[in-house]
Amino acid sequence: MSDQVVALDLTIPSYTDLPEPVQRYFDKCQEKLGLIPNVLKAYSQNLEQLDVFSRFYNQLMFGESELSLLEREMIAVVVSSDNKCFYCLVAHGAAVREYSGDPELGEHLVMNYRSANLSPRQRAMLDYASRLTRLPAEVTPDDAQALRNVGFTDQGIWDICNLVGFYNMTNRIALAVEMAPNKEYHAQFR
Repeated sequence: MSDQVVALDLTIPSYTDLPEPVQRYFDKCQEKLGLIPNVLKAYSQNLEQLDVFSRFYNQLMFGESELSLLEREMIAVVVSSDNKCFYCLVAHGAAVREYSGDPELGEHLVMNYRSANLSPRQRAMLDYASRLTRLPAEVTPDDAQALRNVGFTDQGIWDICNLVGFYNMTNRIALAVEMAPNKEYHAQFR
């Protein structure tokens, strides 16, 4: 872990200094993703935060939900685009390319999701995610009606709100510490 992952001078432990459960988690990441995401390396300097972050991330992104894996990644990219978060745009843009099989979709979402060929469901979901990111104080429960009109249940709307909130938080952290995306993400699924 010698590469600088953030601009802060954090004490990020080497792989061999990590507790065995964290090593196993990182091994699983390496096996599935071909890398250990820099965000996890950064969080490894505080193992309690790493645990909470990882569990919440995995629940939001892979837990039970009416949102597909692609839709969850699309939200991550649109929120990150509104916030200009380079780390998350690179990382989640690669995931959009993977899940959609469409390298152009990831680029549209990064630059301007409104230019993408989206279903009415996806458009309503991303319009809501973008509005909640850009104008949170103006969002009311009435804004969720557009999501219900395209088939989202209240549980699905809850999941969308949690994803938007999570990525707004992580974007701010990544921006504040100048988190560097893993170089491998740039070429994935193109």
